[in-house]
Amino acid sequence: MSAQPPYETLSWKSPAGASPFEELRGGRLTLIDQTRLPAEFLLMTCKTSEDVWRAIKQLSVRGAPAIGIAAAYGVCLGIQPLFAGANRPTRGDLIAAVEKTAAYLATSRPTAVNLFWALDRMKARAAAMPDAESDRIAAALMSEAKTIHDEDRLLCRRIGRFGANLIKDGDTLLTHCNAGALATADYGTALGVFYAAQEAGKKISVYADETRPLLQGARLTAWELAAHGIDVTLICDSMAAMLMRRKKIDAVFVGADRIAANGDVANKIGTYSVAVAARAHGVPFYVAAPFSTFDLTLSDGSQIPIEQRDPEEIRRGFGRQTAPDGIKIYNPAFDVTPAELVSGIVTEKGVITPVDAGEIRRFIQTE
Repeated sequence: MSAQPPYETLSWKSPAGASPFEELRGGRLTLIDQTRLPAEFLLMTCKTSEDVWRAIKQLSVRGAPAIGIAAAYGVCLGIQPLFAGANRPTRGDLIAAVEKTAAYLATSRPTAVNLFWALDRMKARAAAMPDAESDRIAAALMSEAKTIHDEDRLLCRRIGRFGANLIKDGDTLLTHCNAGALATADYGTALGVFYAAQEAGKKISVYADETRPLLQGARLTAWELAAHGIDVTLICDSMAAMLMRRKKIDAVFVGADRIAANGDVANKIGTYSVAVAARAHGVPFYVAAPFSTFDLTLSDGSQIPIEQRDPEEIRRGFGRQTAPDGIKIYNPAFDVTPAELVSGIVTEKGVITPVDAGEIRRFIQTE
């Protein structure tokens, strides 16, 4: 078992402190393999766009912002073979490779809109250089990927500060799944709110849902919060409503994978149940997400594509059979929480409340 490093190492950097994607030629993307946590802290290296696709698909990298960042770097990896020889590719060949790589990476997971947002940015950056040589386009793509990465760090910090204003000293909070440093560039969205509150001197405690069936709350959130020195208690998903009834929860904060124009929120399966319980018990329910997670092309949450995961994740979760062979299994990765159950959406520009189409559009259009 590898020793667990301090919280500061939860980043996209390699142990030597190198950039996550180093050189265009011979480049690589170094990621924490989140499927191995909390028992082992292991880094994995992606050398091709196929490696990135597998990392996203198998949840080695997960969380909407992190998926977008990985995909952006994946485009850079996808064009590397064109530069392997002595001859430089033509602009047409390079653009075709960008389009093909982006289309391929887009098939990895369907729900997190940050994936498609990041890929669209990469394609747009290449297309915006019609007269450039291939070397310059490749350098511009690398720059765009780094910009997406750096922007997320800043956005997470802003989200954290706005969200911390919603927390009082002594509050006990609940979260579902993992929306922290492991899901973003380094600080988190929902967990970033907790970190910012802690940095502001507020004493808080957190209940973390284990988040079945893949236990992101147990494996990732509990580990991350404890490493950050936050008082965290792990619970089964079915315990949250009981805690609310006993007045043990002051507010709920979760992340998001896609938010429709009206404020309906897709997040990890089980989030809707938490929101319903929060409304029934008068507990504020907040979503923390950057504007890149909003999909204004969708009028409401019924249009959000919901990923269906492998039934074996339930039948033989973590290698042990817990259901009969042949039993039918329904395994959606996400559910949709209606906007009317959301007390506010914490963004990099402030807290959207009330949560409705008009207020969302006003916030997004505000400079």
